[in-house]
This record gives sequence, structure tokens and C-alpha cells, in this order.
Amino acid sequence: MAWMLSRVLMLVLCTGVAGGLGWWLGEWIRMPHLAAALAAGVAVVMMALWDAARAHRLIVWLRGDQHDDAPRLSGLWGELAYRVERGMRDRERRYERERQQLEQFLLAIEASPNGVILLDGLDHIQWCNTVAADHFSLDPQRDKLQRITNLVRYPAFVSYLQSGQYQQPLTLNNARGKATLQVLVRDYGVAGESRRLVLSLDVTDRERSEAMRRDFVANVSHEIRTPLTVLAGFIETMASLQLTETERKRVLHLMQQQTTRMQTLVGDLLTLAQLEGSPRPGADNWLALDSLLGRVAADARALSAGRHELVCEHQTGFELAGVETEVLSAVANLVSNAVRYTPEGGRIELQWRWLPDHGGEIAVIDNGPGIAREHLPRLTERFYRVDGSRSRDTGGTGLGLSIVKHVVQRHGGELRIESEPGKGSKFKLQFPAARLRLADATAMGDESAPAALAGGDDR
Repeated sequence: MAWMLSRVLMLVLCTGVAGGLGWWLGEWIRMPHLAAALAAGVAVVMMALWDAARAHRLIVWLRGDQHDDAPRLSGLWGELAYRVERGMRDRERRYERERQQLEQFLLAIEASPNGVILLDGLDHIQWCNTVAADHFSLDPQRDKLQRITNLVRYPAFVSYLQSGQYQQPLTLNNARGKATLQVLVRDYGVAGESRRLVLSLDVTDRERSEAMRRDFVANVSHEIRTPLTVLAGFIETMASLQLTETERKRVLHLMQQQTTRMQTLVGDLLTLAQLEGSPRPGADNWLALDSLLGRVAADARALSAGRHELVCEHQTGFELAGVETEVLSAVANLVSNAVRYTPEGGRIELQWRWLPDHGGEIAVIDNGPGIAREHLPRLTERFYRVDGSRSRDTGGTGLGLSIVKHVVQRHGGELRIESEPGKGSKFKLQFPAARLRLADATAMGDESAPAALAGGDDR
């Protein structure tokens, strides 16, 4: 109530001054009543001018940007200025808090792996994050306030958006080239204000995994069904027909072949499952490459039975950190493939090479028929065959190169394939230097292995 006290004091002051002035005038003109009226008028004018001056200062501040403090006035106008300024500052603080909360909310949506688009009642884009912009080829700034159906023209999307039936998500194939998007729309907004939220998710990898799983199950079923059909036919034949001893032995031999084929297939499937489900091999279990490559070379000679020229280099002087059974399986797979697919009289080489970046490479090279370029990227896919009939005739399961790829990747390396029709093939297992050391480095300790490698053969 300070403003009221101030106003009363001002009124008393003005009245006193005006009364004194009126008494002086009354004595001077000898008309005391007229002098009293003039004094009252002067008092009212003084009060009005005083209020007008302070009101003018407040109005000037209100017409501005209000960045400065309100004028410091006394009385009623001072109280009014203070209340207005405090209300405005409180509103600004609430606005700033809400702005920060909105900014944090939008940043959280921006970090989401899902695409998010906010639409108004006329399907104009109010806001979208960068993921949605990438999904639908939009520009978050340029396309704001544009109708989304003018920019995203997939007929299925337009029909879905306009249908109002959003219980099930929409799947858009071939979005952004070969991507697959899953789109979901939800209505939101207060009463009388219809808005829509468009959510998008890139499910390309999931769809590809599902397709691979379906293909894998179909391939496994097909691969097992064939030998089972053969076995069932032979069993029915032996049960219903009188066979000679020669025929019976032939049927049993074929049944044994099909049984072995199924056992090999199941074994390869179990190997793949074990490789995918087990942790990466540690770097503290060292195996001698010389003895490992020597075993592979002996198996290759037995498998070839003199039909090929075999050149096997197994005096490397190096050790590899890893699982012996896995590395042995990978190299043996490559060599057995070369023996099976290289015609009689062909040449097969098993090589070891020290790479310029101090990594190591085990290569299997043949001068067989070779492989066309378009097949090379898919050779490590499960059950992929360049020539299916020829692979089955040679006893392949279609899983060998997939196993090789998993093994070398688990050991930090990679499988490289080079081949041309009519010029043979080269399959290379490349391992990093961190998993290699000289065989005599054990005497110096593991800490000396990198220095020993750096001074090794630079071939």
C-alpha cells in the first residue's frame, strides 16, 4: 500500500501549496472565494500533470522492447510498472523453460533411430527429424509447411495416409532405391485440432535376414530331402525286390554315399552354428603353421591320389594365434575344393606369403576352369553354387566357403578371391600381424614378437 500513502502525501502537498497560493491571491485581490477556487484548480492541474508525466514514462517503456528495466516511479504508477515488469519477466522465464524443454524433446527425437514427421490437420509438415528426411528424401528446413503428399508420392503411402485406418503398419518396398521402410501413422492433438504423427523405420536388414533365414531353411530342407529320397528308394527296392549280390553291394554303396553326404551336411551346419555362437579366439594360443600346412598337404595328396601336380609350401617359420581346428578346417576346405574342381593333370599350389603390412597370407592357387566375375561376391553365401549339379557330383555341401569366411573373420582377417574363367582361381586367407609371430619368438618372449616380425622377410 506504499503507492496509496505516496499518493495521499502528494495530494496533501499539492493542496497545501494550492491553499497557500489561494490565500495569497485572496488577500491580494480581496476575493477570497475566487482565490479558493483557483487554488483548487491549480491543485488538480498539478496532480494531473504529475500523473501524466509518470504515465508517459511507463507508456514509453511499454512501447519499447522491454529489455531494459521498467521506470522507477513512485506511487500508483510505480506499483503498476513493477507489477507489469514482474509479470513479463515471469512469462519470459516460463517461455524460456518451455523452449528449452521443447528443444530437448526435439533433440531426443532427433537421436531416435526412427523417422518422425509431425503433420498438421492439412497434412503440412510441421517438423521432421533427419532420419525421416533420409527415409523420404525430404529437406527438414526447405520442405517445412509443405503438404507431405506433394513430396512423398508413393501411391501406397498416399492411400494409407488418407484412409484413416492405421491399425497395421505400411511396408514400402524399394524406397530410396532398394530399401524397405515400415511406416506407422498415429492421430494426436487436443479436441478440435487434428494432427498426425508419421513414424518410419528402415527394416531392410531385418527383411534381408528374414529372407536369408527362409532361403536357408529351404536350402537345408532341399539338401537333406534329396539323399533321404534316394535312401528311401533304395530301402524300398531292397525290401521289395530280389537283388543279386552285385546289385545289393552297389545299392549299399550308393546308400553309404548318401548317408555320408547327409553326415557331412549336418557336420557343416553344426560347425557354422558353433562359429557364429562362440566368442572370438584369444591371441594367446599359438599354433605352428608348419605342422598345420603339412597336415593339409598330406590330406591333399591323399585326396588327389596322383591326379594333380601339387606344390605345397609348408616351411613358414611362423606361428598363428587362434584355434587350430578352425584354421585347419578353413585351409583344408580351400585345398579340397581345388582338388575336386581342378581337372586331372592340373596344378594346385599351397603358398605362404609375408605381406608388406606385416600380415600373413595363406593362398590356395589352381589352374582349373575358373569362376565368372558375377559369381565372386556370392561365393561365400550358404548353399550358393556356381554349378549346382557339379558341386553335388563332387560331394560339396555348399557351406565350405561360408565356413572359411567365418573362420578367417573370427581371427581378425579376411578371405579374398581372385578368379577368371579359363585362368584358374586364387583363394587367399589374410591374417593381421597381431596374430602372427616367428616360431623362435617364444624364446624371446611375446613382447619381442613384433620387433622380430618387423625385421622378417619383406617378400
